[in-house]
Amino acid sequence: MSGLWNDARALNALANALLGATLLAAMAAGAWWVSQRPFFTLAHVRIDAVQGHELQRVSPAQLRSAVARRVQGNFFAVDLDAVRAVFEAVPWVRRAGVRRVWPDGLEVSIEEHRALALWDDGRIVNTFGELFVANLAEAEEDGELPQFSGPEGTALQVARRYAELREAVAALDVQPDALSLSARHAWTLRLDDGTTLLLGRDQGMPVERRLARWVQTWPVVTATLNRRAEVIDLRYPNGFAIRSLARLEHDDKDAGSLRPAAHHPVPPRARSERPHRQR
Repeated sequence: MSGLWNDARALNALANALLGATLLAAMAAGAWWVSQRPFFTLAHVRIDAVQGHELQRVSPAQLRSAVARRVQGNFFAVDLDAVRAVFEAVPWVRRAGVRRVWPDGLEVSIEEHRALALWDDGRIVNTFGELFVANLAEAEEDGELPQFSGPEGTALQVARRYAELREAVAALDVQPDALSLSARHAWTLRLDDGTTLLLGRDQGMPVERRLARWVQTWPVVTATLNRRAEVIDLRYPNGFAIRSLARLEHDDKDAGSLRPAAHHPVPPRARSERPHRQR
């Protein structure tokens, strides 16, 4: 030990280390003291919609009120993840981005949910195929929403199929009113004119092709009908069937067999001017 005290180089190194540690401690204490000054207390929260969108369901005042009650800390100490979670807990907020603005503010960008449809359990489906909870009256302020249903975890699949089918039937001047996916992955589409389309599963001929075939031939077939079609069964390889709701319920009880009330074969190259014979 005595050798250490006689070693000038070692003593200088030890002294420098102690001095450095003292300076670092002093700097840390000073930084902490400065960070606690009222100058850095959060005083401003700027809220904007994400680029290309507008806030329709929530207001900046509502969001500031939510964050004021639950956010703690100053410019340096505030937990940005916690602030983000507070904003995203507000109804209709899909996503929030938060960053610090020197010296006493936060800047928040908000993306709202855009309602696409109602799920069968009462939740709302947004345009990303995500389920969220919000006031139904607010969701339908701009008009009644279509109804979706399907097995757990299929909301995105149903939303994507809805977009495809809506485009496919637009030529008939109708809109989808409801779309469901069964546990066996069979699709059923109801239009806003009251017609129900049994589309079946994506086996053999894809659902989109069956629907496109029906859209092409339906104007000609309707000219030969003397009644309104309640149910159109598209689950046939070479045509479709017109069925009544009563007959549909009867057939569904009969081992799921297909017994069309009127079957319309579709020629390989169906043209709108060619009439279809009923069998």
